Amino acid sequence: MLTELAPNLWVTERPFRFGGLSIGTRMTVLRLAGGELFLHSPVALDTGLREELDALGRVRYVVAPNKMHHLFVAEYGDGYPDALLYCAPGLEIKRKDIDWHATLGDTPPEAWRGQLEQVFFAGFPIANEVDFFHPPTGTLIVTDIAFHIGEESPALVRFAFRLLGAYKRLGPSVMERILIRDRIAARESLEKMLAWDFDRVIVTHGSVVEHGGREALRKSYEWL
Repeated sequence: MLTELAPNLWVTERPFRFGGLSIGTRMTVLRLAGGELFLHSPVALDTGLREELDALGRVRYVVAPNKMHHLFVAEYGDGYPDALLYCAPGLEIKRKDIDWHATLGDTPPEAWRGQLEQVFFAGFPIANEVDFFHPPTGTLIVTDIAFHIGEESPALVRFAFRLLGAYKRLGPSVMERILIRDRIAARESLEKMLAWDFDRVIVTHGSVVEHGGREALRKSYEWL
């Protein structure tokens, strides 16, 4: 169920439908110092996944990286009472039923400072997304600011993303371009991300970009 991409870095995929499209979803798992696990955009927690996570380390940090990726966070709070739940700005209001430990921003909390970098992608209020960089593996982890839909996706998804201008390329669709309300703020956030030395990009929807991710992301946002 978990696929290792690099030392201390794993992903797992699950079916997921949005707007009638089977776009799939992905959770990223990082093992930090002392064996603590950082979970990004959690998927449903079943017995098999729990066994694999427990074999890797201690589930400690569970992150809902934007206002739309929160459906399964509560399962981890229930399943791992010692885990700390972090959310994107605004999600603490949308999901008052969850006992959030803290709201994320541009500055990494002490919990993973020095191990992970992060940026609040400003100007995109529908998502209020926080994106992450893992220096040891040169990996950028994003949620909805970029997709990477290719031939492995269902025919209807491929057709839709052709229309949306985001097929076979790493980057945002037409919808994200429309929903970015402050281009100056978004560009400043993007420039912070592009200053990181990453090659791999893990997207939540679509396939992982193993090489050339930094340049691909830069090109896809030239319109900013």
